[in-house]
Parts: sequence; C-alpha cells; structure tokens
Amino acid sequence: MATCGFRIIKVLVLLFVVLNSENIIGLQKLCQNIRKIQQCSVSTAGSFKFEDLEVQVTKNLQPKPDPNNLLFGHHFSDHMLEIEWTKKAGWGKPKISPLHNLSIHPGAKALHYSIELFEGMKAYRGVDDKIRLFRPMENMKRMISSAERSFLPTFDGRELVECMKKLISIDKEWVPYSTTSSLYIRPTFIGIEPTLGVTRSSSALLFVIVGPVGPYFPTGMKPVKLLADPKFVRAWPGGCGGYKMGSNYGPTIAVGAEAEKRGCQQVLWLFGDDHQLTEELITAPLNGLVLPGITRKSLIEIAQKWGEFKVSEKSYTMAQVIKALNENRVIEMFGAGTACVVCPVEQILYNDEHLFIPTMKDGAPLTNRFYKSLTDIQAYPSLEGQK
Repeated sequence: MATCGFRIIKVLVLLFVVLNSENIIGLQKLCQNIRKIQQCSVSTAGSFKFEDLEVQVTKNLQPKPDPNNLLFGHHFSDHMLEIEWTKKAGWGKPKISPLHNLSIHPGAKALHYSIELFEGMKAYRGVDDKIRLFRPMENMKRMISSAERSFLPTFDGRELVECMKKLISIDKEWVPYSTTSSLYIRPTFIGIEPTLGVTRSSSALLFVIVGPVGPYFPTGMKPVKLLADPKFVRAWPGGCGGYKMGSNYGPTIAVGAEAEKRGCQQVLWLFGDDHQLTEELITAPLNGLVLPGITRKSLIEIAQKWGEFKVSEKSYTMAQVIKALNENRVIEMFGAGTACVVCPVEQILYNDEHLFIPTMKDGAPLTNRFYKSLTDIQAYPSLEGQK
C-alpha cells in the first residue's frame, strides 16, 4: 500500500460545501475535543542531546545497490541510530552503531497494543553533490504529535534532526548520485515495556534506519486507477487518522489486495453516509481524518505562491466529484506523498462504476508541473531557499 493520500486538483471551477447549523455545532465540538487531546502534553523529562551522541562505526561495509534498479524499502545502509527512554531515568544517550536486529521481549507493548509510530523523510543529493533534507522540522512536529497521542515521551525535534544528519553523513555514500533516487529516512518510536495490559509503556525505543530508494511505483509516474468503496473506512472523527501510526496502515493491506483484484492500483478512502473523500487543490481539511502530510503542505504552498488559481481546503463528497465530472469541471487528479511524490490518477472504481478522470487528456500538465517544482527544490541548490 502506498503511503500517499489522493487529492483532487480543480482549476477554473471549484466545489463548495454548505454546512447547516447542526453540522457546524458538531464540528465545533469535535475540534474542541481534538484541541484538548493535543494539549495533554506528555512529560518529557527533558530531551536527549546531540552533544551526547556516541558513534560506533562498522568495519564491514555492505555493497551499494544499483541506483537505477532500486526497490522501495528493500535496501538499508550500514548504520542506525537508537535512543532509549524509561519512565524512571528519562532519555538515554543517542547511539549510532552498525545496523542490527532489535532484541525485545515478546510481551513488549508495541507487539500487542500497537504503541508505535513512525515518520517518512527523504534526503536528496543535489546536482552540486550536496546532501539536503527536505523540511525535516515538519516531520518532527508530526512525530511529536503522534507521540503525544500514543502517550509516549516527547523530545526536542531539533536534537533528533542533528543526530539524523550525523547518521546520514556517516552513510553519505548510500545517498544515490541521482536526481531521480533519494535516501529514505524512517524514524520509528515503539513502546517496549515487557508487560501485558492496556497502559502507558514505561520504556520506549526511538530508532532511525535509512536506505536508498527509487520511485515508489515500479512503473514510474504513470496514471493509476483507484478503488473507492464506502464499506472500507480508514479514519473517523476522534480517531487516529491524523497521526502517523502503524495501526493506521496494517488494516489497509487487505483492502489494497481487494483493489488489485478489481484492477485498481490504490484505494481512495471515503467516510460517512455521503461518502466524503478523506484523502485529497480542492484538498480535504485537516480535521483529524487526513494525515497532515509534508508533501501535501508543500504542494499547497507552491500553488499559493503561483497565485494562478484558488486553493481550497474543505470536505467534499463522491457525489460532488461525479457531478463535476459530468459537467466537465474536473481538470486533473493526482496523489501525493513522501514515497511517491506525485502520481496522476486516471480512473476511480466507485459503486461498480468506472469514473474516468481526464488527467491524461492533455498529458497532465498541472500534475507534472507540481512534480517538477517540488523535485527541483529538492535537487537544485539554486532553489534551496524555498525549502
């Protein structure tokens, strides 16, 4: 399953949603509850510090894979970063060591209650041979938010970024010499207390692994078909859809297999009796159903900087999409995320009806423009100030 959400691009004519007073009151209560959760800060007992970082370098370097034949998530570099935390002692010292298997008790809470979260980031080698992270502090904000929701300890994101920069500098030869490949960075945070019972984990492990990746989809930037089946729901109000947790992804695998059976490559998640699209310029609002993606935010900011069309964040439904298609008001549709960057959509299978999206009618000029604008920022130093 891809980790990227699917967003609708509408130019010239936009869809609007009208809320009655009952909807508005319900939405206000939901937002108040979300704010209360966000305000319940977990005690950090300070934070680990980059200045305390310990480094052990391997003597057995692995051979590097061919950058032109990289499978996403199949290759890992020579080293990893680990930081332990306990309720009693707080954060331990960050450690970089040779990549190794983890040894945890079979009763660890992460294995039973999904007390686990992660991030997806990338580092790029520019045409000037310099290596750059793409908006890492945005990932740190989201990771800390997920940690609070999981009742795991928080930390200073700047310190983790500095530790990750050191890890990447040690494994810099794993960053592909290519503008079409990159180094994927996976910070992960798990509760490891070896006890059963749905309670806060009194010990945890934060670790980071990295590895070179090519395109998320082996076929490259080709248009995909989406399955939009309202009987499958990924997120709901008050739930954890807006946080990057493994428990949000595992249950989607079987649905992805169902999509493949029906000739689709991805799933377009719907919600509610009116079949709202919960993944999306129109793009769905950050109301707890949609993950606050860094690529999503970047594309919105790019579009706003262009100033050529209105950018809207609001809820919209499949009925509105069908109406807009019938009125020839949909121009393009694409998915976006750290893994795939941008991916055009050409068809949606909804209620056994194939809805054809005119994305490729004129060669997807807007989708390709977004893709080029974002990858140019990541690869070319002259655009570094836009990061």
